[in-house]
Amino acid sequence: MPTAYITHPSCARHQMGSWHPESPARLSAIDDQLHTARLFDFLSHHDAPAVERSQLLRVHDAAYIDAVEAASPREGFHALDPDTSMNPFSLDAARHAAGGAVRAVDLVMRGEVRNAFVACRPPGHHATRNQAMGFCIFNNVAVAAAHALAAHGLERVAIVDFDVHHGNGTEDIFSEEPRVMLCSTFQHPFYPHSGADTVNPHIVNVPLPAGTSGEPYREAFSARILPRLEAFAPQMLFFSAGFDGHREDDMAQFGLVEADYIWITERVMDVAARHAGRRIVSVLEGGYALSALGRSVAAHIRTLADL
Repeated sequence: MPTAYITHPSCARHQMGSWHPESPARLSAIDDQLHTARLFDFLSHHDAPAVERSQLLRVHDAAYIDAVEAASPREGFHALDPDTSMNPFSLDAARHAAGGAVRAVDLVMRGEVRNAFVACRPPGHHATRNQAMGFCIFNNVAVAAAHALAAHGLERVAIVDFDVHHGNGTEDIFSEEPRVMLCSTFQHPFYPHSGADTVNPHIVNVPLPAGTSGEPYREAFSARILPRLEAFAPQMLFFSAGFDGHREDDMAQFGLVEADYIWITERVMDVAARHAGRRIVSVLEGGYALSALGRSVAAHIRTLADL
């Protein structure tokens, strides 16, 4: 079976200003690299549908969804927080980004594809139950995980967040949901300045110092995340796939390279093979050095697709 690649044209129309690092060029860089690496034609391509309100309500408060919809501007920009703005196309993009993650779950659970990568934006893992922040409006991976539980009857799912920033929104949403294990590696101290002190049996936070490169990262992941995933035995796994820990990305100070993203992907695929019928959905988060982002996503997808 192929790997699904899910995106939508609306995700390229969301902009927060020409200066903003979370730009439409991110998706173009990924698309270009998939063609250069001759991966594009081996993937199963799908348009992301708009998310349903009932699907958002599993992870976001109704008042928050209403506020986001009301904030959508007819022209120009409207700031949701100091880092996160909407233009007239942002609401549509956010709905399709969350809907793409739902579509990925359905495709994988129905056995139509091997696994799936959701190339949509805005990203999601900083969006809490009732707050937009950190470039994120709706929490796409949280919507997907909740959908797997509610619509497909799974009892345990796990999210592996390897973005260089802590997945604080995902933690906020699932802090009292023991059916969801969140494993998050992140630079600390660093934005959003959270996660280092979490004490929760199903939240596995691994704060790492600036300058962390491949070998110490892999050691921490092997020692602190893999045993917890094995013990949890998830029935489906999700990636919050942020590539801003790459050594070329100046948004942070990690030193990861493509080989490290391949290694992470392989280790989680091993867990999925033992416990989850190989079911994996990967959702794009950060990554702002365009060449490094494209190369890293291509390496991640090539590994998922076993090509």
